Amino acid sequence: MKLILKFNLVFVVVFLAGLGAAGYVSWTLLQQNAREEVAQNARLVMETALSTRGYTSSQVAPLLQTQMKYTFLPQTVPAYSATEIFNSLRKKFPEYTYKEATLNPTNPRDRAADWEADIVNQFRNGPERAEIVGERDTPTGRSFYIARPIKITNETCLYCHSTVEAAPKTMIDKYGPANGFGWKLNEIIGAQVVAIPVAVPFDRANRAFQTFMVSLTVVFVVIAVALNLMLYYTVIRPVTRLSKLADQVSLGNLEVSEFAVGRKDEIGVLAESFNRMRKSLVEAMKMLEA
Repeated sequence: MKLILKFNLVFVVVFLAGLGAAGYVSWTLLQQNAREEVAQNARLVMETALSTRGYTSSQVAPLLQTQMKYTFLPQTVPAYSATEIFNSLRKKFPEYTYKEATLNPTNPRDRAADWEADIVNQFRNGPERAEIVGERDTPTGRSFYIARPIKITNETCLYCHSTVEAAPKTMIDKYGPANGFGWKLNEIIGAQVVAIPVAVPFDRANRAFQTFMVSLTVVFVVIAVALNLMLYYTVIRPVTRLSKLADQVSLGNLEVSEFAVGRKDEIGVLAESFNRMRKSLVEAMKMLEA
């Protein structure tokens, strides 16, 4: 097996091992970064909803308290305002969802779906849990969700949701007496659920991975070509020429020209040694002929 073939065989093995290791590490990091991006976006949406709820409760509701005696204004309900603002956001990001999923809601649109009810029940069975995260399949693709419990910690909430008799008449006129009652202090009645598609960040991660692997392969190919050229011109070609001259000398042809030496590396040292050996053979042959 020729030297250059051995070199390339070793280089290909090293290249494949390095490419595999680099691919595994980069794929793992890119997938992890994509998941962290999705989780960060979901938590940002959740904090935005919480801020909206707080603003509505502390600044909007008190201003509309007087009007509530004559007509029920859902804009004073923190859950309503947070949902409405997010619905406006969904006009540009329709795959994003936010819902205050409730087992027994006043507004029918807040009623928990089956999978949301399971999350609410997980919070009810484990009240110490502050957050649940996971992924689920949807008609539009894989979706990441984050959920936090809705717990009655303020007694003012019971003014509207304890019993039908205690609730404002204007609210009953709007939503009816069938739902949204019987809530108790410190009871978990629902969950805030934010769902974000994972396709976009994972597609970006896949494109980045493909670009990285193609770039790395191109770099390895360029290095391989450069090393092969260097090996050929600095080692293979001079050694081949030197081998042919040595072959001629071994056959008794002492008239061959000297190997031109123009370098100080190992090949140059070898060439000088060959020239000295050739001169010694010529002198020895002359002495024998004399």
